[in-house]
Amino acid sequence: MSDPDGRLERVLDALVDSYRAPGPLNALETWALPNRRAVIEGFVHLQHLLYLGFFSTRSLGPDTLRLALGEHLLEARERLCAQIGRATAWQDRRRPVEERRGPGWASERVLELLEALPTIRERLLGDVEAAWRADPAAESVEDVVFSYPGVVAITAHRVAHHLYRTGVPMIPRILAEHAHARTGIDIHPGARIGDRFFIDHGTGVVIGATAVIGDDVRIYQGVTLGAHSVRGDVERDRERVVKRHPTLEDRVTVYAGSTILGGDTVVGADSIVGGNVWLTHSVPPGSRITRDHQGERT
Repeated sequence: MSDPDGRLERVLDALVDSYRAPGPLNALETWALPNRRAVIEGFVHLQHLLYLGFFSTRSLGPDTLRLALGEHLLEARERLCAQIGRATAWQDRRRPVEERRGPGWASERVLELLEALPTIRERLLGDVEAAWRADPAAESVEDVVFSYPGVVAITAHRVAHHLYRTGVPMIPRILAEHAHARTGIDIHPGARIGDRFFIDHGTGVVIGATAVIGDDVRIYQGVTLGAHSVRGDVERDRERVVKRHPTLEDRVTVYAGSTILGGDTVVGADSIVGGNVWLTHSVPPGSRITRDHQGERT
């Protein structure tokens, strides 16, 4: 297409000028960052490994199972090794050469993740069965796997959290935000979540980086496990970060729209937090918290 008035040329000149100023958006070397699409492709292959029968488009049986799994195992490894390698190289770019992690480090992290997949599958089975038992609207376990946003979110989180714990940069957050975009459920990969976790409906759920959730916990849509507002510089090292988000002990239920804030806030085991509660202090086991009785125990 022609540009007789030179307007497109002037647009190009202005864009080039905008890149000459210092600033993080102007760094041209960021082309070396991980490719988000490739990360998600790697995760899709992991989903096949975790739920093969739900994702396959061809018939499966004992004779073809190993071959089908092997195809996705190799594809997942290839994509994730490449993208974790890029993320690590970017993070290490300003370190002394002798302190940089080479491609072997990324390969080892991916192998550790793949070795953990049977354990992750076992935990996801508990999550799916928890949803099936807790929701009378679920017509089958298959209905839960295919349709429940909480299953998508917790699947991504189980994978992302493993990578986060092993020190992988960037990739865990990309996986978390992929699930967030699909489901409306925002779980930071640093959050520690126990077994048989169920998010009902899910839209608007936020779970912060240092939140700790016990076993058999159930939360509903619009719940926030958040931090108090911070000002100034904060610690960003994963190993030294201060706990800013609450703890839910075993068998806690939190109903829709509730907000629980603070790293020192502990909701005791077997407690129920009603809808639209604002909670910033700890409550003992067996508490029943409502908007009108924020500290009442029954």
